[in-house]
Amino acid sequence: MNGTPRGLNRFLLTLIGLILVAVGGGAVLLATIPAVATWWQRWAGAQVAWLGDYADRSRLLLTSHSWIWLAGAAFFLLVVIVMISWIANQGKGRASTLHDYAGNADDDGAAGAVRLSCSVAEQALKSALLERTDIFGVSVTSYDFRRQTALKVRVLPRPGVAPHEIAAEITDLVSALDELLGLEVPVLLSIGSGARSRFTKAERVR
Repeated sequence: MNGTPRGLNRFLLTLIGLILVAVGGGAVLLATIPAVATWWQRWAGAQVAWLGDYADRSRLLLTSHSWIWLAGAAFFLLVVIVMISWIANQGKGRASTLHDYAGNADDDGAAGAVRLSCSVAEQALKSALLERTDIFGVSVTSYDFRRQTALKVRVLPRPGVAPHEIAAEITDLVSALDELLGLEVPVLLSIGSGARSRFTKAERVR
């Protein structure tokens, strides 16, 4: 429900994983096969010598350094900027306003508006669920979903508790909240098995 770039994250994780596998495999080959280590030393030595020679021949007139090092510094600066932007985009999509009630003079003689915070619904549901003895973990968060605010309710029931009973009772709580607020809020209900056994979970959307 949030704005995390999951496709980009999976691509980067896959790319980093492949690079680490290749580096690890190469290190194993260098350590176990002498012929590979000899070839690598000859090839790497030639590349380092070529780079040093080219750096000496490509010095800038205004400085005593080669443009290669400036290009390398600019490249890594760009990588840092991209990584900061990528980190900043993680977990976006959280909402702070559940609903805006706009009033006018025809209602009660005074114009105005009431803004309902998401924390009202979050705390109401969380407080009601934490009173139950068959649930040991609850989290309620709000997200902007398809141009409207939606709630994600995740509960961790104790072992042996029927998930469908938890789902039915939470549905009743959400319906009561809708009646109290005077609007219907989309809700994603996630029932997990908790830290003790995380092999299965059930989710339902109302």
